[in-house]
Amino acid sequence: MSQLKITVVIPTYNERDNIEKLSGLILSQDERVDILFVDDNSPDGTGAIADTLALNSSRVKVLHRAGKLGLGSAYREGFRIALDNGADYIVEMDADFSHDPTMLPLFIEKMSEYDLVIGSRYLNGVSVVNWPIRRLILSYCASVYTRLITGLHLSDCTGGFKCFSRRVLESLNLESIKSDGYSFQIEMNYRCNESGFRIGEIPIIFIDRHAGTSKMSKQIVREAVLMVWKLKLGTISRSIFSSGSSK
Repeated sequence: MSQLKITVVIPTYNERDNIEKLSGLILSQDERVDILFVDDNSPDGTGAIADTLALNSSRVKVLHRAGKLGLGSAYREGFRIALDNGADYIVEMDADFSHDPTMLPLFIEKMSEYDLVIGSRYLNGVSVVNWPIRRLILSYCASVYTRLITGLHLSDCTGGFKCFSRRVLESLNLESIKSDGYSFQIEMNYRCNESGFRIGEIPIIFIDRHAGTSKMSKQIVREAVLMVWKLKLGTISRSIFSSGSSK
């Protein structure tokens, strides 16, 4: 296991107040961990700070993109680079300290049992700090709604702190996953489950942003509402087609 390679993919947009401290905390958790920042041309200079971090550590890499192209596409590009660089485990993580870097060793430990490990805010009740009640209700109800429609047996269907094994991402057609935000998290979970991969959850405490502003929007919520039906109907259509062609 000493040769294991773990890449933490972190999309950034206006996170200059966070990434230096975050980088140090992540790298201190395990010597096998490296970081890939995916910066969407942050106007606050986040990309330049990330470049400095990369100059000072071979374990930090930076992907610069032309503009704000969305969370889903940031992860897709980050995943491809991580795979090309030989990562065995690929972690999704926010740049704003809402995800605790000290949880990474537990994710890595649990990957010996699962193909995808999700950090759940709702596994042991509600473990969310500093969220407005409206945002909390929206997030919790989104997971309940997703479970009801898709049949996913997860307490947190929309969480963004998770770890994939290499074989999961290699098996999925990342180009076919066009969704963003909440919807991207739901679709990735659904595709993994549909493909028969082992999915586990660990409890995390989600703490609202230390710096910066939330990127949640009505468009992201609408996309997630529609996505669960697209996924469910797509599975039904494939099942009917498969049944018909086997006759």
